[in-house]
Amino acid sequence: MSHFFSTRSWIVRSNTQTQAQMRLFCFPFAGGGASTYQSWQRYLPEKVEICAVQLPGRENRMREKPYQEITPLVEALKQELNPYLDLPFAFFGHSLGALISFELARHLRRDHQIEPQHLFLSACRAPQFFADIAPLHALPQPALIAELRRLEGTPEDVLQNQDLMRMIVPMLRADFSVFENYLYYPEEPLSCPITAFAGQQDQRAPAEMVAWWREQTTSKFTMHTLPGKHFFINEARESLLALVRADL
Repeated sequence: MSHFFSTRSWIVRSNTQTQAQMRLFCFPFAGGGASTYQSWQRYLPEKVEICAVQLPGRENRMREKPYQEITPLVEALKQELNPYLDLPFAFFGHSLGALISFELARHLRRDHQIEPQHLFLSACRAPQFFADIAPLHALPQPALIAELRRLEGTPEDVLQNQDLMRMIVPMLRADFSVFENYLYYPEEPLSCPITAFAGQQDQRAPAEMVAWWREQTTSKFTMHTLPGKHFFINEARESLLALVRADL
């Protein structure tokens, strides 16, 4: 049975696969942490090593200041991932994580002339449509909690726990700021294949806007719509991972 451990604060790895031929870096949604991907190793071939990305401000990095803008975050990630790019690699990101993985892929191409073997982008509208996102980061706390409840990604007992919410709301606001302050600059499409996932009832990232990721690659583009709302990554996990496994 695989156990999860951290070799560096940014990267949390399933027990290091000695026979790993590829690494899959997994980036969290707003408010999420590396533990989201804790069980994923057992669904994927042993040759693929799961490397979950732990951003500052959550879980075992709760005391650190979270990033509020994408460029400094991606610059930091580029440095932290560098020692792990000795094997072929792919990126998976859900919601905020999809945006981070896309921008990181563009930065790596620009600065190091390398790209992921594959990009898996989940529950995230294509960047051309970010200007239309309703801003959450500056909402008063009751309205923010109502929105979190509607998104169904935060357990109700957490939403009702005032002490816990006092700890995590600043990190959530910072994560939403990364999303909502993002400015898209067109570049040449990536040359790696992109697989996009959308939730059938997801209003924040509707399937018709997720489908426009096809413009961001000159390679193969595949789109899958799965049952659920914005957090179908939980409800439809096995279906999603079967599709990831097939592509890898």
